[in-house]
Parts: sequence; structure tokens; C-alpha cells
Amino acid sequence: MTQRKILITSALPYANGPIHLGHLLEYIQTDIWSRFQKSRGHQCYYVCADDAHGTPIMLKAQQLGLTPEQMIAQTSVEHQADFKEFLIGFDNYHSTHSDENRAFASEIYQKLDAGGYIKRKTISQLFDPEKQMFLPDRFVKGDCPKCGALDQNGDSCDSCGATYSPTELKNPRSVVSGATPVLKDSEHYFFDLPAFEQMLQDWTRGGSLQSEMANKLQEWFKEGLQQWDISRDAPYFGFEIPGAPGKFFYVWLDAPIGYLASFKNLCDKTGINFDDFWKLDSDAEVYHFIGKDIIYFHSLFWPAMLDGAGYRKPSSVFAHGFVTVNGAKMSKSRGTFIKARTYLDNLNPEYLRYYFASKLTSGIVDLDLNLEDFSQKVNADLVGKVVNIASRCASFISKKFDSTLSADIAEPELLAEFVAQGESIAASFEQREFARAIRDIMALADKANQYIDAKAPWVLAKDETKQVETHQVCSMGIHLFRVLMHYLKPVLPAMAIEVEAFLNSELRWDNYQTALIAHRINVFKPLMQRVDPVKVQAMVDASKENLQASAEPVKVAAKTTAKSASNAAVVATESTATGFEPLAPTINFDDFAKLDLRVARIVSAEHVEGADKLVKLQLDLGFETRQVFAGIKSAYEPADLVGRLTVMVANLAPRKMRFGMSEGMVMAAGPGGADIFLLTPDDGATPGMQVK
Repeated sequence: MTQRKILITSALPYANGPIHLGHLLEYIQTDIWSRFQKSRGHQCYYVCADDAHGTPIMLKAQQLGLTPEQMIAQTSVEHQADFKEFLIGFDNYHSTHSDENRAFASEIYQKLDAGGYIKRKTISQLFDPEKQMFLPDRFVKGDCPKCGALDQNGDSCDSCGATYSPTELKNPRSVVSGATPVLKDSEHYFFDLPAFEQMLQDWTRGGSLQSEMANKLQEWFKEGLQQWDISRDAPYFGFEIPGAPGKFFYVWLDAPIGYLASFKNLCDKTGINFDDFWKLDSDAEVYHFIGKDIIYFHSLFWPAMLDGAGYRKPSSVFAHGFVTVNGAKMSKSRGTFIKARTYLDNLNPEYLRYYFASKLTSGIVDLDLNLEDFSQKVNADLVGKVVNIASRCASFISKKFDSTLSADIAEPELLAEFVAQGESIAASFEQREFARAIRDIMALADKANQYIDAKAPWVLAKDETKQVETHQVCSMGIHLFRVLMHYLKPVLPAMAIEVEAFLNSELRWDNYQTALIAHRINVFKPLMQRVDPVKVQAMVDASKENLQASAEPVKVAAKTTAKSASNAAVVATESTATGFEPLAPTINFDDFAKLDLRVARIVSAEHVEGADKLVKLQLDLGFETRQVFAGIKSAYEPADLVGRLTVMVANLAPRKMRFGMSEGMVMAAGPGGADIFLLTPDDGATPGMQVK
């Protein structure tokens, strides 16, 4: 077999939040493919990095009271810990905020500029007059210019599906400060993507992309390629453009360059020749695994940038679909928006690796993690079939035959059948048809179990005249188990290590064809426990962030929904002569524990037109922003609320109101009217902290 030079990457996770199961589909898929290529003896490297630049990171760091550098360093530690425990075998994990990435971004930009591919234009953008910053699309909200729906994002409407420019929004506001943005001119730098149209047409049709991707790109070609804005104005966390003070590279320019940077960092540490993989005359293979939502960047901008700067293009870009859970988008309220760490706190990571592998194909289709099917498949396949083979045979070998396998092969034809499947299974792994590989492996596992059932070594062992046959049958079971685990090694690397220790033999592509004749094995130890449904439920429960309280919250004067007006009457009738509301009925601790109280920062506040008592608040929880309507208009001017911390009920079911959706409740005290007092935590509290 000719040794190939292969470089593999996964898309870079953004450094402002934790890894979740949606992310892990890609990293598990890529890791299995990387491990397979390495097992075949190829020179193969798998690199990745944190995507560490951009406005969201800059703003979140400010909210946390950290520098961007401190925040991305902390996030990197967390990301790498999660990846390690999910057995993702990166050869190098780096950051786009690195010396290597700065050097490559500057070099590629300067080569593109020298080639005439950088254009300069003055454009008008929305500008936050309070924060003194230009606002990216996601940091502007307002009313849809098409259907009039309130509180829509700066680039698209969730209500009617329309897309538009942020400058088209009605009643726009800055999500950062709540201020009304103004239009301001600025010179921006554009990459001349249309200049590469013919090259991109040829490349996208040349077999480097899945057919679904290539067809989608044809739609974009028909619409016409546009010049791409690659600059952002200060303040911005990123790399300053050479020769352009106050101008920074847009995060999507230096993010894919992070592939080069991470690999260069690995090369400098190990002596690998970087040019062997990235120069135009390279005979190496370069593969990018990505989600279907970033096809445009990886299949148009990225190859055009590389081509214009004198680098080779990727051999292929492999896209995959999204993860759904129980047939729907991941949901915090249902507990199916599951973080990697929450999963790891409850379940074996190889359960998920196997389940994803059993569903993954080379196509771009969404993968559903059905939690009931997940448990059943892992228990039936891995525990009930594969591990069961070894557990049924190993004890006889240890107790009756001095832990030594037979010198004879009982069923050479059956063993040959298992071995003969090797190249077919290898072809499935190579083609990223993991589900097909798993089906073929499990079909063999069924045959192995049928063989053991038919031979019934537990019956043979009782007959002193059939000890040789018992030895041969049990040894045969171990031989078949060994072949199966060899095929599963890229999927289950941790279990494979335990199996190698048990067999006293490494699982390699150059040795699985030969049986372990008269070979001494070690004592068998349980390899995998069944999925415990209690732990699955514990994972779901730990993931819930929007549980609906089973009982009404304690009444306070300031409410966050349309109930505000009617509650004034409740207060009046329930008040005592002391002026205080009577105590609510006693609840137990479990009832109280159902409330999820969180510290939140008010990032914007505004009067609600047509409402006598409501103020519309945007509340930053650290990990997301919520909209809440609060009946506090008589007590507070909206401008006085912006920037202050308060406490909210974060797991109250969202309520659709005439003015929009209210996604929680802020906590306040007082009888009402002008006497309403928002709860404010002590200094040091930060958005997202739980109040206990």
C-alpha cells in the first residue's frame, strides 16, 4: 500500500461558549476518519484551533470583566478538556489569536492586494453612538421592514423569513447599549471574489465537493458572486490590517487561515515540512470537515483566497448536517441542548461515538439523536453483541485452559469470512460511510454469537470428553471478537486499548488476518456497562434551563407579563393592615428548587407603545440574551435601567403577548405604582450566575 500524506481539519469552534453535542458530531466524524487513516499506515495529521476573534468575543469579555485574551485562554482550556474526554485525537490544537495566524493573514492579504484583488469602498453602516462602534448584523434589532414584526434580527425576520440589510430595519436599536443607531460612513476593504469565478466553477465541479454542495453552489453562481467585505472598524478584537490603522481583518478571513496556522505550529514543533502540504505543487491531500451552514465560506471564499495567494486548494471539503434530538432542534426547555460537559458528567463518551458512527453517511443530512434509540442501540450492539462474545468465552479460557488459546482453528472458513470483510469495511470508512461499516460489523457480530449459541461451550465444558472442542470453540470466539474490535478501533479507541490489554496483542491492519495461535491472553475484565436510563434522564434534567414552574411564583407587584395590571387588584385585596402582602402558602424545598433564578444585565430598555405599565427589557444572561416585558414603567425611566444588574426567573415558560414574546420575569419588591424596587445583587455578581 502506498503511503499517503494527509492533513485533516475540523471547523474551528468559536471561543465564546462551551462545546455541545451539535459540535461533537463533526469532531467525532473527523476523528474516526483520522484514526482510520493512521491505522492504515498513512502520514496523517489532524489539526484544529479555537476561532478566537470578533465582536461577540470582545463584548462577552467586557461583560465578564475579562480581557479578550483572558477569556479565550480560559475557553481553550475548557474546549480541549471536553475534546480530550471525547477521545478526539488532535495532533495539534491551537488558536487563531496566534503569531502564526497573524503572519499568514498578513501574508495572504498582502499577496491578494498586490494581485489587485483587494478593493476599497466607502460604505454606510449603523453605528452605536453610545458605545462608539459599528454594529454587526447580529447586534442590531428592530421591526421587520417587510411584515412589521417587532424585535427582529438585523439580517432576517423570524416571522416572515425575509432577508434584508440592517439599515432597512424600522425602529432599529443597538443590542449592545439599547441606543438608536445612526448611519456613519467608513472605508472598507473588499476581496474581489468575482475575479475567481471561472476557477471556482471548475474546482467546485471537479469532484472536490459532495454533489449536494456542488449543486447548491451553482445556485449562488447564478445569483452572481459579490465582493466580500473583509474589514471591520475599531473597536474590534482581531488582527489589524497591515498599513490600515484602525481597520481589522473580519473574523471569517483569519478563521480558515487558522488551519494553516495550527499546522505550521505543529510543523515547527515536530519538524514536519509545511510546504509539502500547502505549496502549489504539493502531492499531499488536504481535507476540511465542516457543517452545512458554512459551505459558502469554505467552498468559495477560502479556495479563492488560497488561489490568489499562491497556495494549493483543499483536496475536498466534506459537509455534514445538523444534530437534532428526539426529532427536533436541540432545546433548552426540553433539556436536549446538551453540553459536552453535561454528557460527560453522566455517560460514557464512547456511547455517543458509536451512535453517531452508526448514523453517519457521506451525505449532508441531519442526524437525529433519539435518546431511547441511543440507549437501545448501544446496549444491543456493543454490550449485547460485541462484548458479549468475549465475556461468554474468556472465562473458560482463563479457568480451564491456563489463559492460553487453542493451537487449532476450529472453523477456519468462518474466520476467513470475517477477515475477508476487512477491505470492504475499510472502503466504507474511507468513503465516510460509517453507518454502512457499522452495519457490516454488526452483521458479523451476529454470526459470531450464532456460532457460540450453536456450539454452546457452557454445555461442552461439562463433558470431560469434549474439553478439546470446548477449548477450540472458546478460542474461536476470541478470534472473531478480535477481528470485530480491530474494525471498531477507530470508533471505540478507549475500549480498543482495554481489548489490546486483554488479548495481549495490538489491533493492527497488518496482523488481524492471522489468528493468535496458542497465544496467552490476560484475565477478561468488563469492557462496557449498559446505558443506564437513569443517567440519561439525569443528563436531560441537568440540561434544562427553561423548566416551567409547577406552581405560580410568589406574588410581587412588578410582573413581566400582561398579568401586571390585574395583579394590582390582587395586591389590594390581600394586603393587611400592616401594608404587607400576606405570606404565600408554604412550599417544600423541591418546589423552590424548580425556580432557576439568574443574575442578568439590562442591556436595553424601552417604553412599549400602547402599554400603560410595560417596559421592554433585553437581559443578558452571559450565555444568551432574553426579552422580557416588565410592569415597572411608573417607577423607572428606561434609560436609567441600562447597564444595571438584576435578578430574573430564567426558567419561566415564554409567554406570547400582544407586544411580543416575554421570556422570563424580573424580580422586584414593593406595593406597586411608583414604589417598585428591582432586586439588584451585590458588586461582583456577573450575568448568568445562579441565585440560590
